[in-house]
Amino acid sequence: MNASDYLSYVKQRNAHEPEFIQAAEEVILSITPVLEKNPDLAKLKILERMLEPERLISFRVNWVDDRGEIQINRGYRVQMNSAIGPYKGGLRFHPSVNQSVLKFLAFEQVFKNALTTLPMGGGKGGSDFDPKGKSELEIMRFCQAFMSELARHIGHRLDVPAGDIGVGGREIGYLFGAYKKIRNEFTGVLTGKGLAWGGSLIRPEATGYGLIYFAENMLQSKGDSLQGKRCIVSGSGNVAQFAIEKIDQLGGIAISASDSSGYVIDEAGIRGEKLEFLKDLKNNRRGRIKEYADQFKCEYHATPAGSAFNPLWKTRAACAFPCATQNEVNATDAQNLHASGVRLVGEGANMPCTPEAINVFLDNGIAYSPGKASNAGGVATSGLEMSQNYMGQSWTREEVDAKLQAIMKNIHDTCLSAAAAYGQPGNYMAGANIAGFLKVAGAMKAQGVV
Repeated sequence: MNASDYLSYVKQRNAHEPEFIQAAEEVILSITPVLEKNPDLAKLKILERMLEPERLISFRVNWVDDRGEIQINRGYRVQMNSAIGPYKGGLRFHPSVNQSVLKFLAFEQVFKNALTTLPMGGGKGGSDFDPKGKSELEIMRFCQAFMSELARHIGHRLDVPAGDIGVGGREIGYLFGAYKKIRNEFTGVLTGKGLAWGGSLIRPEATGYGLIYFAENMLQSKGDSLQGKRCIVSGSGNVAQFAIEKIDQLGGIAISASDSSGYVIDEAGIRGEKLEFLKDLKNNRRGRIKEYADQFKCEYHATPAGSAFNPLWKTRAACAFPCATQNEVNATDAQNLHASGVRLVGEGANMPCTPEAINVFLDNGIAYSPGKASNAGGVATSGLEMSQNYMGQSWTREEVDAKLQAIMKNIHDTCLSAAAAYGQPGNYMAGANIAGFLKVAGAMKAQGVV
Protein backbone atom coordinates (compact mmCIF):
# COMPACT_ATOMS: atom_id res chain seq x y z
CA MET A 1 0.00 0.00 0.00
CA ASN A 2 1.07 3.60 -0.52
CA ALA A 3 0.62 6.45 1.98
CA SER A 4 -2.86 7.23 0.70
CA ASP A 5 -3.94 3.62 1.17
CA TYR A 6 -2.62 3.55 4.74
CA LEU A 7 -4.44 6.80 5.54
CA SER A 8 -7.69 5.45 4.15
CA TYR A 9 -7.20 2.31 6.23
CA VAL A 10 -6.73 4.32 9.43
CA LYS A 11 -9.64 6.67 8.77
CA GLN A 12 -11.99 3.81 8.00
CA ARG A 13 -11.15 1.90 11.18
CA ASN A 14 -11.01 4.96 13.47
CA ALA A 15 -13.57 7.24 11.87
CA HIS A 16 -14.56 9.11 15.04
CA GLU A 17 -11.08 9.55 16.52
CA PRO A 18 -9.56 12.75 15.06
CA GLU A 19 -6.61 13.00 17.45
CA PHE A 20 -5.53 9.43 16.74
CA ILE A 21 -5.92 9.92 12.98
CA GLN A 22 -3.75 13.06 13.17
CA ALA A 23 -0.98 11.23 15.05
CA ALA A 24 -1.15 8.26 12.69
CA GLU A 25 -1.05 10.46 9.58
CA GLU A 26 2.18 12.14 10.67
CA VAL A 27 3.88 8.77 11.15
CA ILE A 28 2.51 7.27 7.93
CA LEU A 29 3.78 10.16 5.80
CA SER A 30 7.21 9.97 7.44
CA ILE A 31 7.80 6.23 7.16
CA THR A 32 6.47 5.55 3.65
CA PRO A 33 10.08 5.61 2.29
CA VAL A 34 11.02 3.01 4.93
CA LEU A 35 8.26 0.64 3.82
CA GLU A 36 9.25 1.12 0.17
CA LYS A 37 12.86 0.28 1.02
CA ASN A 38 11.88 -2.65 3.27
CA PRO A 39 9.04 -4.52 1.54
CA ASP A 40 9.26 -7.35 4.08
CA LEU A 41 7.90 -4.97 6.75
CA ALA A 42 4.96 -4.09 4.52
CA LYS A 43 4.28 -7.75 3.80
CA LEU A 44 4.23 -8.51 7.53
CA LYS A 45 1.78 -5.61 8.02
CA ILE A 46 3.95 -4.17 10.77
CA LEU A 47 2.46 -0.68 10.48
CA GLU A 48 -1.12 -1.95 10.49
CA ARG A 49 -0.34 -3.95 13.64
CA MET A 50 1.29 -0.93 15.30
CA LEU A 51 -1.82 1.13 14.59
CA GLU A 52 -4.00 -1.27 16.56
CA PRO A 53 -3.71 -1.38 20.38
CA GLU A 54 -2.71 -4.74 21.79
CA ARG A 55 -5.32 -4.12 24.47
CA LEU A 56 -7.80 -1.31 25.10
CA ILE A 57 -9.40 -1.36 28.53
CA SER A 58 -12.30 0.86 29.60
CA PHE A 59 -14.07 0.76 32.93
CA ARG A 60 -16.51 2.56 35.18
CA VAL A 61 -15.22 4.52 38.19
CA ASN A 62 -17.76 5.07 40.98
CA TRP A 63 -16.85 7.35 43.88
CA VAL A 64 -18.57 9.47 46.53
CA ASP A 65 -18.05 13.25 46.72
CA ASP A 66 -17.98 15.39 49.88
CA ARG A 67 -21.75 15.91 49.75
CA GLY A 68 -22.34 12.18 49.87
CA GLU A 69 -23.42 12.04 46.23
CA ILE A 70 -22.29 9.19 43.97
CA GLN A 71 -20.23 10.31 40.97
CA ILE A 72 -19.52 8.20 37.89
CA ASN A 73 -16.50 8.65 35.62
CA ARG A 74 -14.93 6.66 32.81
CA GLY A 75 -11.49 5.14 33.18
CA TYR A 76 -9.19 3.83 30.45
CA ARG A 77 -5.87 2.12 29.80
CA VAL A 78 -4.58 1.76 26.25
CA GLN A 79 -1.81 -0.86 26.09
CA MET A 80 -0.52 -0.04 22.62
CA ASN A 81 2.67 -2.01 22.02
CA SER A 82 4.95 -4.19 24.17
CA ALA A 83 7.47 -5.32 21.54
CA ILE A 84 10.49 -3.80 23.29
CA GLY A 85 9.36 -3.77 26.91
CA PRO A 86 6.48 -3.42 29.38
CA TYR A 87 3.83 -0.84 28.52
CA LYS A 88 4.91 2.59 29.78
CA GLY A 89 3.02 5.87 29.69
CA GLY A 90 1.16 8.37 31.82
CA LEU A 91 -2.30 8.68 33.29
CA ARG A 92 -4.28 11.82 32.44
CA PHE A 93 -7.20 13.13 34.53
CA HIS A 94 -9.03 15.77 32.49
CA PRO A 95 -12.57 16.29 31.13
CA SER A 96 -11.23 16.00 27.54
CA VAL A 97 -10.02 12.42 28.05
CA ASN A 98 -11.61 9.93 25.68
CA GLN A 99 -10.56 6.90 23.65
CA SER A 100 -9.25 8.95 20.72
CA VAL A 101 -7.04 11.18 22.88
CA LEU A 102 -5.57 8.22 24.76
CA LYS A 103 -4.97 6.18 21.59
CA PHE A 104 -3.08 9.13 20.06
CA LEU A 105 -1.01 9.53 23.23
CA ALA A 106 -0.30 5.80 23.46
CA PHE A 107 0.71 5.63 19.79
CA GLU A 108 3.08 8.59 20.25
CA GLN A 109 4.44 6.92 23.38
CA VAL A 110 5.50 3.82 21.44
CA PHE A 111 7.85 5.92 19.29
CA LYS A 112 8.97 8.17 22.12
CA ASN A 113 9.91 5.24 24.35
CA ALA A 114 11.73 3.51 21.50
CA LEU A 115 13.85 6.62 20.96
CA THR A 116 15.07 6.62 24.57
CA THR A 117 16.86 3.28 23.91
CA LEU A 118 15.39 2.00 27.20
CA PRO A 119 13.34 -1.24 27.20
CA MET A 120 9.85 0.26 27.36
CA GLY A 121 6.73 -0.32 25.30
CA GLY A 122 3.99 2.26 24.87
CA GLY A 123 0.73 2.83 26.72
CA LYS A 124 -1.48 5.59 28.08
CA GLY A 125 -4.50 5.88 30.34
CA GLY A 126 -6.64 8.13 32.42
CA SER A 127 -10.13 9.35 33.12
CA ASP A 128 -12.54 12.18 32.31
CA PHE A 129 -12.37 13.09 36.01
CA ASP A 130 -11.41 16.75 36.63
CA PRO A 131 -9.24 17.32 39.73
CA LYS A 132 -9.82 21.09 39.55
CA GLY A 133 -12.15 22.28 42.26
CA LYS A 134 -12.08 18.95 44.10
CA SER A 135 -11.08 18.59 47.74
CA GLU A 136 -8.13 16.49 48.88
CA LEU A 137 -10.49 13.80 50.15
CA GLU A 138 -12.42 13.72 46.88
CA ILE A 139 -9.20 13.31 44.88
CA MET A 140 -8.06 10.54 47.22
CA ARG A 141 -11.39 8.71 46.95
CA PHE A 142 -11.37 8.98 43.18
CA CYS A 143 -7.77 7.72 42.89
CA GLN A 144 -8.57 4.76 45.13
CA ALA A 145 -11.69 3.90 43.11
CA PHE A 146 -9.78 4.27 39.83
CA MET A 147 -6.97 2.00 41.02
CA SER A 148 -9.41 -0.62 42.33
CA GLU A 149 -10.05 -1.49 38.67
CA LEU A 150 -6.72 -0.54 37.06
CA ALA A 151 -4.69 -2.66 39.51
CA ARG A 152 -5.66 -5.91 37.79
CA HIS A 153 -4.25 -4.70 34.46
CA ILE A 154 -0.83 -3.30 35.51
CA GLY A 155 2.38 -4.54 37.13
CA HIS A 156 6.05 -3.58 37.38
CA ARG A 157 6.97 -6.00 34.57
CA LEU A 158 3.69 -5.62 32.68
CA ASP A 159 2.53 -1.99 32.57
CA VAL A 160 4.04 0.91 34.52
CA PRO A 161 1.91 4.08 34.47
CA ALA A 162 3.13 7.57 35.39
CA GLY A 163 1.62 11.03 35.71
CA ASP A 164 0.36 13.38 33.02
CA ILE A 165 -2.07 16.32 32.96
CA GLY A 166 -4.07 16.30 36.20
CA VAL A 167 -1.91 13.57 37.74
CA GLY A 168 1.00 14.92 39.77
CA GLY A 169 2.86 13.75 42.85
CA ARG A 170 -0.25 13.91 45.02
CA GLU A 171 -2.30 11.70 42.73
CA ILE A 172 0.60 9.27 42.17
CA GLY A 173 0.83 8.90 45.97
CA TYR A 174 -2.84 8.03 46.34
CA LEU A 175 -2.74 5.66 43.36
CA PHE A 176 0.40 3.91 44.64
CA GLY A 177 -1.05 3.53 48.14
CA ALA A 178 -4.21 1.99 46.74
CA TYR A 179 -2.24 -0.41 44.50
CA LYS A 180 -0.01 -1.47 47.40
CA LYS A 181 -3.04 -2.25 49.57
CA ILE A 182 -4.92 -4.12 46.81
CA ARG A 183 -1.95 -6.26 45.74
CA ASN A 184 -0.25 -6.51 49.15
CA GLU A 185 3.16 -5.83 47.62
CA PHE A 186 5.62 -2.94 47.34
CA THR A 187 6.85 -2.74 43.74
CA GLY A 188 7.79 0.02 41.30
CA VAL A 189 4.45 -0.17 39.49
CA LEU A 190 4.15 3.61 39.12
CA THR A 191 6.81 6.20 38.33
CA GLY A 192 6.88 9.76 39.59
CA LYS A 193 6.84 8.45 43.15
CA GLY A 194 8.12 10.39 46.17
CA LEU A 195 11.81 10.06 46.96
CA ALA A 196 11.11 8.33 50.27
CA TRP A 197 9.14 5.52 48.62
CA GLY A 198 10.90 4.56 45.42
CA GLY A 199 11.04 7.77 43.39
CA SER A 200 13.97 9.18 41.46
CA LEU A 201 15.78 12.48 41.71
CA ILE A 202 15.29 14.69 38.61
CA ARG A 203 12.00 12.93 37.67
CA PRO A 204 9.80 16.01 38.33
CA GLU A 205 12.17 18.19 36.28
CA ALA A 206 12.93 15.66 33.56
CA THR A 207 10.45 16.55 30.80
CA GLY A 208 11.16 20.27 30.95
CA TYR A 209 14.90 19.82 31.39
CA GLY A 210 15.04 17.24 28.59
CA LEU A 211 13.17 19.57 26.23
CA ILE A 212 15.76 22.29 26.71
CA TYR A 213 18.69 19.87 26.52
CA PHE A 214 17.30 18.74 23.16
CA ALA A 215 16.93 22.34 21.96
CA GLU A 216 20.50 23.12 23.01
CA ASN A 217 21.67 20.12 20.96
CA MET A 218 19.71 21.44 17.97
CA LEU A 219 21.40 24.81 18.30
CA GLN A 220 24.86 23.32 18.90
CA SER A 221 24.53 21.28 15.72
CA LYS A 222 24.52 24.64 13.93
CA GLY A 223 27.27 26.19 16.04
CA ASP A 224 24.85 28.16 18.23
CA SER A 225 23.48 28.04 21.80
CA LEU A 226 20.64 29.32 23.99
CA GLN A 227 22.88 31.96 25.54
CA GLY A 228 21.11 35.33 25.49
CA LYS A 229 18.12 34.12 23.45
CA ARG A 230 14.58 35.25 24.23
CA CYS A 231 12.28 32.24 24.61
CA ILE A 232 8.50 32.04 24.76
CA VAL A 233 6.96 29.18 26.70
CA SER A 234 3.29 28.24 26.87
CA GLY A 235 1.76 26.49 29.85
CA SER A 236 2.63 26.84 33.52
CA GLY A 237 2.52 23.26 34.72
CA ASN A 238 5.36 20.89 35.43
CA VAL A 239 6.86 20.86 31.92
CA ALA A 240 6.72 24.62 31.45
CA GLN A 241 8.10 25.36 34.91
CA PHE A 242 11.22 23.26 34.50
CA ALA A 243 11.71 24.27 30.88
CA ILE A 244 11.80 27.87 32.11
CA GLU A 245 14.24 26.90 34.86
CA LYS A 246 16.62 25.14 32.46
CA ILE A 247 16.42 27.98 29.91
CA ASP A 248 17.64 30.32 32.65
CA GLN A 249 20.41 27.91 33.71
CA LEU A 250 21.69 27.70 30.12
CA GLY A 251 21.76 31.46 29.70
CA GLY A 252 18.48 32.01 27.84
CA ILE A 253 15.66 34.35 28.86
CA ALA A 254 12.20 32.79 29.31
CA ILE A 255 9.72 35.65 29.08
CA SER A 256 6.29 33.97 29.14
CA ALA A 257 3.97 31.48 30.82
CA SER A 258 0.28 30.80 30.34
CA ASP A 259 -2.79 28.91 31.49
CA SER A 260 -6.32 28.49 30.15
CA SER A 261 -7.25 32.02 31.27
CA GLY A 262 -4.42 33.93 29.56
CA TYR A 263 -0.69 34.56 29.47
CA VAL A 264 2.00 36.83 30.94
CA ILE A 265 4.96 38.50 29.26
CA ASP A 266 7.81 39.33 31.64
CA GLU A 267 10.50 41.09 29.64
CA ALA A 268 13.00 40.84 32.51
CA GLY A 269 12.75 37.05 32.42
CA ILE A 270 11.05 34.49 34.67
CA ARG A 271 13.78 33.42 37.07
CA GLY A 272 14.73 33.25 40.73
CA GLU A 273 11.98 34.34 43.11
CA LYS A 274 9.61 34.87 40.17
CA LEU A 275 9.92 31.25 39.10
CA GLU A 276 9.48 30.08 42.70
CA PHE A 277 6.32 32.21 42.92
CA LEU A 278 5.03 30.59 39.71
CA LYS A 279 5.70 27.09 41.05
CA ASP A 280 3.92 27.85 44.31
CA LEU A 281 1.04 29.50 42.46
CA LYS A 282 0.43 26.49 40.23
CA ASN A 283 1.56 23.56 42.37
CA ASN A 284 0.27 24.56 45.79
CA ARG A 285 -2.29 27.36 45.55
CA ARG A 286 -3.73 26.27 42.16
CA GLY A 287 -4.12 29.94 41.24
CA ARG A 288 -4.41 31.70 37.88
CA ILE A 289 -1.52 33.15 35.89
CA LYS A 290 -2.85 36.71 36.28
CA GLU A 291 -1.66 36.60 39.89
CA TYR A 292 1.92 36.45 38.58
CA ALA A 293 1.38 39.62 36.54
CA ASP A 294 -0.20 41.38 39.53
CA GLN A 295 2.70 40.36 41.78
CA PHE A 296 5.53 41.37 39.45
CA LYS A 297 3.86 44.22 37.48
CA CYS A 298 4.26 42.72 34.03
CA GLU A 299 1.98 42.29 31.02
CA TYR A 300 -1.08 40.06 31.28
CA HIS A 301 -3.32 39.18 28.35
CA ALA A 302 -6.58 37.29 28.75
CA THR A 303 -7.18 34.52 26.22
CA PRO A 304 -9.54 36.01 23.60
CA ALA A 305 -12.69 33.92 23.18
CA GLY A 306 -13.13 32.42 19.74
CA SER A 307 -9.87 33.83 18.34
CA ALA A 308 -8.38 32.14 15.27
CA PHE A 309 -4.90 32.50 16.75
CA ASN A 310 -3.11 32.83 20.09
CA PRO A 311 -1.51 36.29 20.43
CA LEU A 312 1.21 34.80 22.65
CA TRP A 313 2.87 33.44 19.52
CA LYS A 314 3.22 36.96 18.07
CA THR A 315 5.76 37.83 20.78
CA ARG A 316 9.26 38.62 19.48
CA ALA A 317 11.64 35.77 20.38
CA ALA A 318 14.27 33.40 19.02
CA CYS A 319 12.85 30.12 20.38
CA ALA A 320 9.36 28.87 21.20
CA PHE A 321 8.37 25.96 23.43
CA PRO A 322 4.69 24.99 23.41
CA CYS A 323 4.21 23.09 26.67
CA ALA A 324 0.46 23.27 27.28
CA THR A 325 -1.68 20.85 25.28
CA GLN A 326 -2.32 19.26 21.89
CA ASN A 327 -3.03 21.45 18.84
CA GLU A 328 -2.38 24.74 20.63
CA VAL A 329 -0.33 26.07 17.67
CA ASN A 330 -2.16 26.33 14.32
CA ALA A 331 -0.99 27.56 10.92
CA THR A 332 -1.70 31.21 11.72
CA ASP A 333 0.22 30.90 14.98
CA ALA A 334 3.11 29.30 13.09
CA GLN A 335 3.17 32.17 10.59
CA ASN A 336 3.17 34.63 13.51
CA LEU A 337 6.08 32.77 15.10
CA HIS A 338 8.02 33.03 11.85
CA ALA A 339 7.23 36.75 11.54
CA SER A 340 8.28 37.37 15.17
CA GLY A 341 11.77 35.99 14.53
CA VAL A 342 11.46 32.52 16.00
CA ARG A 343 13.94 30.09 14.45
CA LEU A 344 13.48 27.09 16.72
CA VAL A 345 10.29 25.40 17.94
CA GLY A 346 10.58 22.56 20.44
CA GLU A 347 7.46 20.67 21.50
CA GLY A 348 7.17 20.19 25.25
CA ALA A 349 3.56 19.01 25.14
CA ASN A 350 2.29 16.04 23.15
CA MET A 351 1.38 17.07 19.57
CA PRO A 352 0.89 20.78 20.37
CA CYS A 353 1.38 21.82 16.72
CA THR A 354 -1.13 21.03 14.00
CA PRO A 355 0.08 19.45 10.75
CA GLU A 356 -0.48 22.78 8.99
CA ALA A 357 1.69 24.57 11.56
CA ILE A 358 4.48 22.01 11.14
CA ASN A 359 4.42 22.56 7.39
CA VAL A 360 4.87 26.31 7.97
CA PHE A 361 7.93 25.61 10.12
CA LEU A 362 9.49 23.22 7.62
CA ASP A 363 8.73 25.46 4.62
CA ASN A 364 10.39 28.44 6.32
CA GLY A 365 13.51 26.71 7.58
CA ILE A 366 12.50 26.85 11.25
CA ALA A 367 14.17 24.07 13.26
CA TYR A 368 11.31 22.00 14.63
CA SER A 369 11.37 19.04 17.04
CA PRO A 370 8.31 16.82 17.62
CA GLY A 371 7.27 15.97 21.17
CA LYS A 372 8.03 12.29 20.71
CA ALA A 373 11.70 13.33 20.55
CA SER A 374 12.07 16.56 22.50
CA ASN A 375 9.77 15.78 25.44
CA ALA A 376 11.02 12.21 25.86
CA GLY A 377 13.10 13.22 28.89
CA GLY A 378 10.18 12.56 31.21
CA VAL A 379 9.62 8.97 30.22
CA ALA A 380 13.39 8.43 29.91
CA THR A 381 13.80 9.36 33.55
CA SER A 382 10.78 7.22 34.42
CA GLY A 383 12.75 4.39 32.82
CA LEU A 384 15.70 5.29 35.02
CA GLU A 385 13.36 5.22 38.03
CA MET A 386 12.23 1.74 36.98
CA SER A 387 15.86 0.63 36.75
CA GLN A 388 16.57 1.93 40.26
CA ASN A 389 13.46 0.13 41.56
CA TYR A 390 14.52 -3.16 39.93
CA MET A 391 17.96 -2.92 41.54
CA GLY A 392 16.84 -1.48 44.87
CA GLN A 393 19.21 1.46 44.44
CA SER A 394 18.95 5.25 44.44
CA TRP A 395 21.20 7.30 42.16
CA THR A 396 22.37 10.82 42.95
CA ARG A 397 20.91 13.89 41.30
CA GLU A 398 24.12 14.33 39.31
CA GLU A 399 24.06 10.72 38.08
CA VAL A 400 20.45 10.93 36.89
CA ASP A 401 20.96 14.34 35.26
CA ALA A 402 24.04 13.10 33.41
CA LYS A 403 22.11 10.08 32.13
CA LEU A 404 19.23 12.34 31.04
CA GLN A 405 21.58 14.64 29.13
CA ALA A 406 23.20 11.67 27.42
CA ILE A 407 19.80 10.21 26.46
CA MET A 408 18.58 13.51 24.98
CA LYS A 409 21.78 13.91 22.96
CA ASN A 410 21.45 10.36 21.70
CA ILE A 411 17.82 10.96 20.67
CA HIS A 412 18.87 14.17 18.88
CA ASP A 413 21.69 12.44 16.99
CA THR A 414 19.51 9.40 16.18
CA CYS A 415 16.82 11.65 14.66
CA LEU A 416 19.33 13.47 12.47
CA SER A 417 20.97 10.23 11.37
CA ALA A 418 17.68 8.53 10.45
CA ALA A 419 16.42 11.59 8.58
CA ALA A 420 19.64 11.80 6.55
CA ALA A 421 19.57 8.07 5.77
CA TYR A 422 16.15 8.44 4.16
CA GLY A 423 16.80 11.63 2.20
CA GLN A 424 15.39 14.21 4.61
CA PRO A 425 18.45 15.78 6.27
CA GLY A 426 17.68 18.08 9.20
CA ASN A 427 14.04 16.94 9.47
CA TYR A 428 13.68 15.94 13.14
CA MET A 429 10.05 14.89 12.71
CA ALA A 430 10.84 12.42 9.94
CA GLY A 431 13.94 11.20 11.77
CA ALA A 432 12.06 10.58 15.03
CA ASN A 433 9.29 8.66 13.30
CA ILE A 434 11.68 6.61 11.16
CA ALA A 435 14.07 5.72 13.99
CA GLY A 436 11.27 4.81 16.39
CA PHE A 437 9.45 2.77 13.78
CA LEU A 438 12.52 0.79 12.75
CA LYS A 439 13.36 -0.18 16.34
CA VAL A 440 9.85 -1.38 17.17
CA ALA A 441 9.38 -2.98 13.75
CA GLY A 442 12.58 -4.99 14.17
CA ALA A 443 11.38 -6.37 17.51
CA MET A 444 7.93 -7.19 16.13
CA LYS A 445 9.42 -8.98 13.14
CA ALA A 446 11.71 -11.04 15.35
CA GLN A 447 8.88 -12.07 17.69
CA GLY A 448 6.55 -13.32 14.97
CA VAL A 449 2.84 -12.72 14.46
CA VAL A 450 1.64 -12.51 18.06
